[in-house]
Amino acid sequence: MIKVSKFGGSSLANAKQFEKVKDIVSSDPSRKFIVNSACGRDQGHKHKVTDLLYLSYAHIKYGVPYDIVFENIENVYEKIKNDLGLKLDLKKEFDAIKKNMEDGKGEDYLVSRGEYLAGLLLSEYLGAQFIDAENIIKFDYEGNVDFDKTKEAFDKVYSKEKITVIPGFYGQMPNGNIKVMSRGGSDVTGSIIARLVNADEYENWTDVSGLLVADPKIIDNPQSIEQISYSELRALSYMGANVLHEETVYPIKDQKIPIHIMNTNDKTAKGTMIVSDDTAKDSTRELTGISGKKGFTIFNIKKTHWATDSTYLRKVLKVFQNYKITIENMAISLDDINVVVYASNVEKDFFNIMNELKDTDLEDINVVNDIAYVMLVGKNMKSKRGLLGRVGTALGKDDISVRTVNQGADELSILIGIENKDFEKAIKVLYKEFFK
Repeated sequence: MIKVSKFGGSSLANAKQFEKVKDIVSSDPSRKFIVNSACGRDQGHKHKVTDLLYLSYAHIKYGVPYDIVFENIENVYEKIKNDLGLKLDLKKEFDAIKKNMEDGKGEDYLVSRGEYLAGLLLSEYLGAQFIDAENIIKFDYEGNVDFDKTKEAFDKVYSKEKITVIPGFYGQMPNGNIKVMSRGGSDVTGSIIARLVNADEYENWTDVSGLLVADPKIIDNPQSIEQISYSELRALSYMGANVLHEETVYPIKDQKIPIHIMNTNDKTAKGTMIVSDDTAKDSTRELTGISGKKGFTIFNIKKTHWATDSTYLRKVLKVFQNYKITIENMAISLDDINVVVYASNVEKDFFNIMNELKDTDLEDINVVNDIAYVMLVGKNMKSKRGLLGRVGTALGKDDISVRTVNQGADELSILIGIENKDFEKAIKVLYKEFFK
């Protein structure tokens, strides 16, 4: 049996956490591949290393001394090294990083050093072989993982003799430059490695005992999710559930490799098992979880019988494409097109976007700001009649106005648009309705 085990920043915040990781790895010989994040927050250092690295680059970019910020990063790794009695020459590593920074290495290079250094320490502590992600994770020119080249590079450097430590979050572009993934990208690295070695299980160790049905910042002690399907997870992650990076499933979906979310601080907890859609066990639950986000804007475009013009919708979408605005959701009817985007993404070009939309020969346009979306997710929804009615009734009883409703044809999720001010209240109401 082969397991890939990814440990997040909270699992590597200090020497005590490193000890927990070693105990977990050594307790199961099937844990052959270890993927690590950068060191997370600790009582002794209130900032994540990755945040400090981004801050260091900002100082360099604007000609501000970065020594004090960088010294904080050095202190994190030096303390872990000394507390664990390791021999890694960190001075040599930091000198090389500083030289590369002065020679004009980009932001991605600098930010990736958090995972790189943590990986070096962890590999020495575990007595494992270290493989730099730069040497195996290969991107194409569009910034997507090239799985064929990644597999080829991995096979050249991998040795079966020892446990293997691979830092997450970054890889290499075709021109040799380092590229980092979006925040939380170490989850994706772990998924890529699981695909390369055809793992039996991908463990993701973090500081919570699995996924919860709702945000614990809003709901006190919410129920946990014992099992969730790939599709359900993606829906919840996309709309705000952030225990796992939303792109984690993609590399292993075809191989149906299960993902096990587990707690480094409580290895006896069951955690959450994430499985392929067709192997998920049946559940009596109506819903699997609730998530959501604030800060959306709706462009309500009115044009009588727009659908009779086969080019009109394309014209509208082209306007947003021109400004590289991602459309988060759409709802259409006979005379209306509702385009939903993040408000922050259109602030800079708002008036230009409005002018170009008016040039599409629309009849009227209304912009609705301060919108939040709540998503109800569950593969059992399709077999539960009257569920949408219960949603409307529950929200209505608490004076929460529903602005939009969108349910996918697969009936996996219901997306409800409300006002920002009602967001937390709506989560509480819906949690009470379906999970109490």
